[in-house]
Amino acid sequence: MPKLFFLLFYILTILLLLNSTPTQCHTKGIRPKKGRSPGKQLKVNMTRVEFSEQQFMKWVKFVGSLKHSVFKAAKNKLSASYTLTVDKNPAAGDFTSIQEAIDSLPFINLVRVVIKVHAGVYKEKVNIPQLKSFITIEGAGADKTIVQWGDTAQTPGPKGRPMGTFASATFAVNSPYFIAKNITFKNTTPVPPPGAVGKQAVAFRISADTATFLGCKFLGAQDTLYDHVGRHYYKDCYIEGSVDFIFGNALSLFE
Repeated sequence: MPKLFFLLFYILTILLLLNSTPTQCHTKGIRPKKGRSPGKQLKVNMTRVEFSEQQFMKWVKFVGSLKHSVFKAAKNKLSASYTLTVDKNPAAGDFTSIQEAIDSLPFINLVRVVIKVHAGVYKEKVNIPQLKSFITIEGAGADKTIVQWGDTAQTPGPKGRPMGTFASATFAVNSPYFIAKNITFKNTTPVPPPGAVGKQAVAFRISADTATFLGCKFLGAQDTLYDHVGRHYYKDCYIEGSVDFIFGNALSLFE
């Protein structure tokens, strides 16, 4: 009896398979829409690298104009909407530290703000967040206005773990359309001995697009200038270091 049952089950299964219709794919009949633009095409005989360089040079040419902004709602991209002053003497400025001046700006900043930093050595770690764009930091001269700190990649972070190269920067910029003039950014960590580990000490990190540096100094030992990502323009700047003192993935012009 069990053998007869399995035989009948086997025959029924074969009949079902023979009479079943082919399964339809759920994407059957879907076709690309006609008339869709293929996207921006490269010119004949132009590589993607050459195209990127061409676009960058266009930005350099028009930097300072209103045409290079992707923030359509932004106003006064180059001319200052207002100016803040930083001085170590509370009676001589609006703030006594650069970070305090930056923290006073709106969470989303869409106007050009000039922060004038008077002469002096400012021992602080500065970070400009992503949404505070259009900031200009202007010193009294690269030899007169100095921002310095001494973190390294192995310095313990907030959770007690090494902060790494990225977070070791004395001055970090994460927002676009940043301008720095006549100021020095310094990491005070001394030159590491040969074979030392975790001694990366960034003086300045730029992790945003369209930034300009005029008459600035970047001083450090290992990994001084972290030219992280974006398009950047350096004019009449001095960069000092001993190991990998300029590094990153940015597309930058130095002159």
